[in-house]
Amino acid sequence: MTDRAEQLKRIGLFAGLKPEAIDLIAQLATEESHTLGTKIFQHGDAGDKLYLILDGRVRISREVPGMGEEALAVLGPGQVFGEMALLDESPRSADARVHERCRLLAIPKDGFDDLLFLHKDLAYEVLWSIVRMLVGRLRDTTDKLTFLSISSKF
Repeated sequence: MTDRAEQLKRIGLFAGLKPEAIDLIAQLATEESHTLGTKIFQHGDAGDKLYLILDGRVRISREVPGMGEEALAVLGPGQVFGEMALLDESPRSADARVHERCRLLAIPKDGFDDLLFLHKDLAYEVLWSIVRMLVGRLRDTTDKLTFLSISSKF
């Protein structure tokens, strides 16, 4: 198995996939390295890639008028960002900045779409994995909003 396939197996999103499926995805992935402070993408950009963090940290944030940058999450090794690009045609909903020098695997949307179209079983597994990840993030957001709502009453 290739290094790239080994890297993909360590990413939660792809952890349960069969080796053949991992190999197919590995053929699409390219490695990128980014230095501290680099903007990987910004709010409003076209969503053309999914990113997997191999090393380092990435800060997902939005600029809030009058306040500056508001960090939404700081993601580390094994985590995924930019996944909404795989699900719709909308522009990026936030900025992704290098929080700590990082190495990423990038998977292009068009190649991934083609792969999922040709391999329906893979599509089913990957999309359910994305759904579980998004549900987890939505629950975290709900918890944060509940905390903010409660703490602002005191």
